Amino acid sequence: MGKLKTEERRNRILETLQASEEPLSGKYLADKFGVSRQVVVTDIAILRSQYPDLMATSRGYIMLKGDLCRRVFKVLHDNEQTEDELVSIVELGGKIMDIYVDHKVYGTIRKPLDIRSKRDIDHFMDDIKSGVSTPLMNITNGYHYHTIEARSAEILDEIEETLKDKGYLIESFDSAVIYEPKRYSSM
Repeated sequence: MGKLKTEERRNRILETLQASEEPLSGKYLADKFGVSRQVVVTDIAILRSQYPDLMATSRGYIMLKGDLCRRVFKVLHDNEQTEDELVSIVELGGKIMDIYVDHKVYGTIRKPLDIRSKRDIDHFMDDIKSGVSTPLMNITNGYHYHTIEARSAEILDEIEETLKDKGYLIESFDSAVIYEPKRYSSM
């Protein structure tokens, strides 16, 4: 395999880990992609910041495949509707894993949230209302994505229907889409 560009190599490492049922060692990945083990360690650290199910074990790296269901929702609303959106998801049994935006220049910008209760929402809203910063969605005119986790697909269906009824939902993606990183061509 010839030398890959950094982003392409990381995408391929991610795909390799997703396809594997067993942990893969850093040495194995380094040999497979023709780089040093230290390069793989750096790539994994960057991937782990975007994919919390990517775990390092004593036997290597593995992508966890748990019993919980996940779905990505693309939504649009204004700042005043943020709390209502979050409460709607949590009250139905969803956990808001993250928020991310696809910026035309900067690419995907993702922030883990881990919001699972009204208390978490209150803390989040207090931080936003403090005025220190504005919501991430503002850099894309309100368009943003959330990865939502729940105990069943039925709960995710109910969340999807609620977001649709409130006019927030643009589209949703099956959980398989979660781990397909966006690829951007260079300018």
